[in-house]
Amino acid sequence: MTANQDPAETPLETPFAEAASPFVHTETPAPRQGLPSTERRPTVWETHRYLVEFGLAMLAYLMFLVGSVTILQANPEAPWRYYVALLPVVPMVFVLLIFVRSLSRLDELQKRIHLKAFGFSLGATALVTFGYGFLEGVGLPHLNWTYVLPLMAVLWGTGAAYFTFRYR
Repeated sequence: MTANQDPAETPLETPFAEAASPFVHTETPAPRQGLPSTERRPTVWETHRYLVEFGLAMLAYLMFLVGSVTILQANPEAPWRYYVALLPVVPMVFVLLIFVRSLSRLDELQKRIHLKAFGFSLGATALVTFGYGFLEGVGLPHLNWTYVLPLMAVLWGTGAAYFTFRYR
């Protein structure tokens, strides 16, 4: 307290005022000299694990797809053709598991962005397919169901790009 200040206007110093401050607790501690860092850098494998696993699963899918198509073209009337036609689904189960695991590792903002993108993709795909169903009734050609997943993927990517831009 200086000589010019009125004692009634000076704030009281309580013993726990600094401990209650949110700024004191959020400061990063100063690095200690001489101690080794306990922080470990991720390896290349840990950094790119998702891409490697996803790429290998997609490679397995393509191999199963080419193999099953080749076998089915050589044996069009075989009683086991339904089982061979479903073989490419097996590696896609692994693709799904890898994808879900990578989504669970995202931070909260990225999870929110992808949730909104998936919601947009689901709703927009429903509108497009429902609308095209009506158009098929008036003469447009029938489209194969295999176009639905790529449509959802494109709309998800569009939604993810939009919501990522929106949150920046």
